[in-house]
Amino acid sequence: MVDRISPLAKRGGLTPELDYDLYVGIDAAMKAHEVCVLRSDRSVVGERSVPHTGSGIEGLINWLLQLSQAGPDRVAAALESPHGALAEALMEHGFHLYSINPKQLDRFRDRHTVAGAKDDRRDAFVLADSLRTDRPCFRRLQIDEPLMIQLREVSRIEEELNQEARRLANRLHAQVYRLHPGVLQLCPAADEAWFWELLELIPTPQQAARLRPGLIDKLLRKHRIRRLSAREVTAQLREPVPPVAPGTIEAARAHIDVLLPQLRVVQTQRRKCQNQIERFLEELASSGTAEGQKTEHHDVQVLRSLPGVGRVVAATMLAEASRALVDRDHPALRAHAGIAPVTRRSGKTKIVVMRYACNTRLRNALYHAARVAVQKDSASRALYAAQRARGHGHARALRSVADRLLRILFAMLRTRTLYDDRHVRRVPPGEVRRSKAA
Repeated sequence: MVDRISPLAKRGGLTPELDYDLYVGIDAAMKAHEVCVLRSDRSVVGERSVPHTGSGIEGLINWLLQLSQAGPDRVAAALESPHGALAEALMEHGFHLYSINPKQLDRFRDRHTVAGAKDDRRDAFVLADSLRTDRPCFRRLQIDEPLMIQLREVSRIEEELNQEARRLANRLHAQVYRLHPGVLQLCPAADEAWFWELLELIPTPQQAARLRPGLIDKLLRKHRIRRLSAREVTAQLREPVPPVAPGTIEAARAHIDVLLPQLRVVQTQRRKCQNQIERFLEELASSGTAEGQKTEHHDVQVLRSLPGVGRVVAATMLAEASRALVDRDHPALRAHAGIAPVTRRSGKTKIVVMRYACNTRLRNALYHAARVAVQKDSASRALYAAQRARGHGHARALRSVADRLLRILFAMLRTRTLYDDRHVRRVPPGEVRRSKAA
């Protein structure tokens, strides 16, 4: 076995690359996958179409094992989608799997045809040939720990439930606005459980005006609402309402009666997801995320000690950037989160712009982490003020704060220490620190 280190790998600090006996390109689809197998000299070993069934994937694995007499670790496979049953089956059997962005694959396709021709068989060949010649452009895939896979799925489910809850609350807001606009002053977002129960007690504006203060006080005590008193709620319910056309109250009420059970179901599911995420984080903190780890603090503990990082941010970062954290790959995480800028240089022209091609969930998580850090951490607040004094906008200044938090995070991960603001370099009031974030 011969080690080959490419110039790109040397510049990027990557580990030495191994030559493979076979290079497999897989153009994945819904019903069938086109597969092309090449040798290191670019000669085609075989091509076939594999149905996306259990027997089809098993047949593909057996075929590849027959072609490679030295074992699955001598076979490199490339595909665009980094997840799915096909990818997991190949990794489970020991094949080295690589992924590439579809936009990059489109550029590699231009090497083989300038006429714009495209078909699935050609894409499979382009994947295999590009992996053979430009492997540093591909990303090596590995199977995560079971806890990390579960955390990623539950974290994404929670985000979907949050979006669904906002949609339902907005619909409820619109219906209440038709009947009794003033009631929305009690709960402008219409997204609290006590407000939903109050709406059930007042089917019509006329019944709202007759609701007893004692019943309202009992409702507020039940849900521990202290910002409002029974007298204030009663006064708001007795405010005059605008006239509506006949049948409007009944129609809006029917819509509200449908929305309230859905909101309660989504709220219950959100709480369940929150408890599961917290449990997964505790298990990861106790078990560790790296093999052979014999250090004082685990990655989860280090991450959660960072200012601005709570349950949601920690779960998102572990779910969406677990490989970069385990590999301690700071540049990869900066690019993946959209913190690293994009430089466009040509002749005397140089433009540095924000990176839009990134993981949106990870970018939003770091945005909120930086926002909270500015409120809670004095060093982050000083850096934010310096960036604003320099003329940068709010989002640009927060990206600088997020970039600083990432540098501190990877320093803590290397030393296995928790965050301590006494050891953090302060930004003097008149100093503007140069930042690489756009």
